[in-house]
Amino acid sequence: MSELLNKLVIFLLCFVFYIQNTSDLYSIVPVMIAITCSALNSYFESDFFRLMSLVLYITACIYVPSLLFFTPLIAYDILLLKWQGLVLLAAVPLALNFSVISSITSILIVLFIALAWVMKYRAASSEKIRHEYMELRDRAKEFSLQLEDKNKELMERQDYEINLATLQERNRIAREIHDSVGHLLSSSILQIGALMARCQDDIFKESLNTLKITLSQGMNSIRDSIHDLHDESLDLYSETITLINNFRFCPISLDYDIEDSPDRTIKYAFIAIIKEALSNIMKHSDASKVRITLREHPALYQLIIKDNGTKRALNPEDGIGLKNIVDRVNSLGGNINISSEKGFVVFISVPREESYENCNCG
Repeated sequence: MSELLNKLVIFLLCFVFYIQNTSDLYSIVPVMIAITCSALNSYFESDFFRLMSLVLYITACIYVPSLLFFTPLIAYDILLLKWQGLVLLAAVPLALNFSVISSITSILIVLFIALAWVMKYRAASSEKIRHEYMELRDRAKEFSLQLEDKNKELMERQDYEINLATLQERNRIAREIHDSVGHLLSSSILQIGALMARCQDDIFKESLNTLKITLSQGMNSIRDSIHDLHDESLDLYSETITLINNFRFCPISLDYDIEDSPDRTIKYAFIAIIKEALSNIMKHSDASKVRITLREHPALYQLIIKDNGTKRALNPEDGIGLKNIVDRVNSLGGNINISSEKGFVVFISVPREESYENCNCG
């Protein structure tokens, strides 16, 4: 837009200057020629075309001196190019038509060319600054997006590490309770049983029995709490990574895309299925790589175990391991598809906890 405004300003200056110095009947012809040449230069935007346009226009100025008034407009398109020195060729028609063009007119034409150069330089500088600003803005936006992604990844990593540390601490507490308090209560119950066997006093024996029942209830309560803590401390991702690290038969790639922790029943089932599938791969496959995919969808969880083996997989009815996998999936109300056309593939989809509970209620 700045280029067009600059050319319009130069054209108006040249036109006013031209009108004041001509009374020719055909004075409109040089104006139309200049406008046409300038428009073609803007349309094609070719340096070579602009160069040829300037050369032809200056050549025409030798035979039509009135064209010299619009030389700044034509010269504007070639200024700041590597051939801008060719503008000096305008001195040739000025010199040849010195008797027709006054010295004042020649000086003003040269000044207008200089003004065109200044305007071209300012427009080029503004365009360069605008381009650099756009690049800087794009880089800043890209950097901002990358920084947001890094921050999101860092926060997710921190949340995962905090959650993992919490689960490990729960597991440690459950183990400590089991190893210390659980053993003490078990020992106390056994000692009370021994006292009851030796006691002859029925009243005292009844009191010991009441105490034994109370300790047994406490023992059961602690056992339930330990089981709950252990179930909550079970992390599907960590357990899957452990299974992968312990699998030496071939490399395994993991695609894990589950944000929320599944129900403990689903976690135990998926871990057992992965164990069984990896065991079957070692026994019956010649695979060189395995891929495990765990994905979360709004209504279900997906588990896909695939290898690139060429040996034909066992029928689910023939192998105990595969039958166990099918039974586990069916118990959760899920679907399973086992294929061996292009390697051994186990595709499992299990409804989320809400759907699973509704299935059980029905």
